[in-house]
Amino acid sequence: MQAKILVIHGPNLNLLGRREPEIYGSATLSEINEMMTDHARRLDMALTHFQSNHEGEIVEAIQTAEETFDGLILNPAAYTHTSVAIRDAVLLLTMPVIEVHLSNIYKRESFRHRSMLADVVTGQIAGFGSGGYKLALIAMAELIETPDQP
Repeated sequence: MQAKILVIHGPNLNLLGRREPEIYGSATLSEINEMMTDHARRLDMALTHFQSNHEGEIVEAIQTAEETFDGLILNPAAYTHTSVAIRDAVLLLTMPVIEVHLSNIYKRESFRHRSMLADVVTGQIAGFGSGGYKLALIAMAELIETPDQP
């Protein structure tokens, strides 16, 4: 059975490719989504991509995720450091959740060093650029295949 994965991209990620390419790379969100979809096919996964600049829309997508999906890959972007609401929504999930960041948030400004989600997600991938999403897909495939692994 093909695994269904929801990919949520947070605020300002719709501007990838032109927003601080020295930090976030030159790939656009559309290119990242296409790369992920191609890689997911090889892993027998179907992806649904969602991007929003609005915290409430992200919370609602997370709240309903388990009705349809087997896992969640989440780049909360700036909400990583501020959103108790997104954290609380993630706490409702029993499926694997992987937090992804294009940059290494721990090598940036000190206010970015704290993730409100780090202790409630299954795992976190940061600092590998758009390749981090591929790593998240590989990890998600493992988590779904062997759900009892730590």
